[in-house]
Amino acid sequence: MSASRAPARAFLGAVVLLAALAALPVSTLAAAPSVASSRMLVLFNIDKGQLPENMAPAPGGALDVVLNGAGEVAQVGPGGRVKILATLPAPADGGVNTPLVKSAFTAGMVRAPDGTIYTLYSTGTSGQTGIYRIVPGGTPQLIVALPATSLANGLALDTSTHELYVSDSALGVVWRAPQAGGTPEMWASGAALAPTSFLGANGLKLHDHAIWVSNTDAGTILRIPIESGGGAGPISVFASGLATIDDFNFVGSGNEIVAALDRDNQVVLVAPGGSQLLLLDASDGLEGPTSIVVRGNKLYVASGGYFTGQNPNILVAQLQR
Repeated sequence: MSASRAPARAFLGAVVLLAALAALPVSTLAAAPSVASSRMLVLFNIDKGQLPENMAPAPGGALDVVLNGAGEVAQVGPGGRVKILATLPAPADGGVNTPLVKSAFTAGMVRAPDGTIYTLYSTGTSGQTGIYRIVPGGTPQLIVALPATSLANGLALDTSTHELYVSDSALGVVWRAPQAGGTPEMWASGAALAPTSFLGANGLKLHDHAIWVSNTDAGTILRIPIESGGGAGPISVFASGLATIDDFNFVGSGNEIVAALDRDNQVVLVAPGGSQLLLLDASDGLEGPTSIVVRGNKLYVASGGYFTGQNPNILVAQLQR
């Protein structure tokens, strides 16, 4: 965080922090991480539609990033240098029939151990909407077609079963499909995943033998266990009260979560039990955070600038306990 904050802001921040800490159990307080410092890793060009939506760790400290608006898949080096790896094919009509957002929507980012990248593209057409595979040096290939009525948003890969999971913000479901490509199946559905005003199921992570999904409209993080036969178990609410949540990630192997609250322009720590602690906000350079990568004691936050209309970027913050 910047060292130039005014004393009044520092005092108010301390009051807010103490109030939040007081609400947490003693056992949680002892282990709760905080942000020691943050800086901007890279600033993208909003005029070119370079709005970072999702990220995945890449070798050598780099990040693979999908840039919505531009339809680009890029790699950001540890020093902030950007290299465009691939561009998704532009729809003939500009994507005006894309559900909810009315323009082609690029989201989801997974990097397989062999370097293959998987991402999602929704255009309002059945011939272009679905899961795309990008082999190193290759062009994007549609390997799993999803309905034209889908807004594919979050993506995860189960490397043990070679299956991909996709959250659908428009239809309010979780899809599952073979990593090699083929026909998707509706793996989970229900009111907890459905949209009520704009976006339903959004961020998606595979963690602790379960699929975890955020619902933006409901402000929730949901847990769906993967049963022994591979089916979806009952959906439970892990945390609520997370208005405008987009994507999220886990800190370590436990169930501590860092969540991106897009319109609220905040990143918060969500402890088991649902307690929340503010980690980053607009004063740190957030411009509508969309997704988070945790790498050791570093926190990478992508900001798409959807609601601020400026300075889409990736921040890197240092975590400490």
